Amino acid sequence: MADPVEAPDPTGPAGGESEPSAPERLADVRVISPVSVIVPTYRERENLPHLIERLGALKDRYDLELEVLILDDDSRDGSEEWVRDRAPKWVRIIVRKENRGLSPAVIDGLRAARHPVLVVMDADLSHPPEKIPAMILALEAGQQFVLGSRYVPGGSTDDEWGFFRWLNSRVATILARPFTDAKDPMSGFFVIRRSDFLKAPDLNPVGYKVALELIVKCGIRNVGEVPIHFTDRVHGESKLTFREQLNYLLHLRRLYMYRYATWSSFVQFAAVGASGVVVNLATVTAFLWLGASASVSLAAGIVLSVVSNFLLNRQFTFEHRRDPNILRQFMGFCGASAVAALLQFGVAVGLVSAYPWLAPQWAALAGIAAGTLVNFTINQYFVFKEKHPAKPKPRRR
Repeated sequence: MADPVEAPDPTGPAGGESEPSAPERLADVRVISPVSVIVPTYRERENLPHLIERLGALKDRYDLELEVLILDDDSRDGSEEWVRDRAPKWVRIIVRKENRGLSPAVIDGLRAARHPVLVVMDADLSHPPEKIPAMILALEAGQQFVLGSRYVPGGSTDDEWGFFRWLNSRVATILARPFTDAKDPMSGFFVIRRSDFLKAPDLNPVGYKVALELIVKCGIRNVGEVPIHFTDRVHGESKLTFREQLNYLLHLRRLYMYRYATWSSFVQFAAVGASGVVVNLATVTAFLWLGASASVSLAAGIVLSVVSNFLLNRQFTFEHRRDPNILRQFMGFCGASAVAALLQFGVAVGLVSAYPWLAPQWAALAGIAAGTLVNFTINQYFVFKEKHPAKPKPRRR
């Protein structure tokens, strides 16, 4: 990861004596490539004039060939009319009436962009447009992907950020660590070459964190970060809701499945198995409380835990491999569970017989581990096997 690159101060030193803390400008940036800026919006009419004014100043100062794409999710707040009647010619708006959402809007904008350098930023003025030249410079210096970062030296956020908002951002960053060592992969302000974006297969981000999707799906290995000051919005309302945070977790799960398919499936399979233990014990307890015999209670616990495990694995672990014939898949799952149970029993008994000094509890744990691995393998490759399109049969002459 490249060292942070500080953007030049667009205003330069003030007249007269400069402040002692104001750094003297030593260089400037020249942007050669045409640039497309993608701005997803929903009810951001109040912010659009301010954003376009600052982008216009940037365009004039650096003599940029610039296009700005406003991807609006059918706000009906006057955004479309303002762009049509009052925005410069280099600004256009695309009103999206289907598959609305921040992430799909960004992807649509990236696909519609015409220029070699693609910039994504928010409309609420939290991302400083003045940092775009420094981010493009970092791209030219060898980075494949450049983030406007709050968490590298020189980056900051407004003082209004509370502890829980800070904690939420940090936890989200830690959860993304298996994909990138960037300090602020949650940033919605980033730059990528169009040629790298076009390498991405089957983009399907969920929620509001598009950068992480592109880093994973575009095969990005070199992520640079430019420090920015993240400003809280002045106009409009934040779109960061609890639902969007849940969507982020769903998005992470999809990315884990994409990058670490087998391991992710196994972890989910093991978690479902652990939930089956809870279902089993709760069922046994409930049946005993209702007055059922011990044998009936134990049998009910086994049946309900097997059913719950099957349904959860079908819904989550192997959601992309569901057989339309649910009964056939359930019978296969029961068969795999029976084989695993026999193996679990055999391993535990074998260990106790071979090593009399070994505590039965440790032998039972070893049996559970062996049974779980075998159960997962059978389900992965036989019960919930991947479907491949049938090859067309050759025509007879």
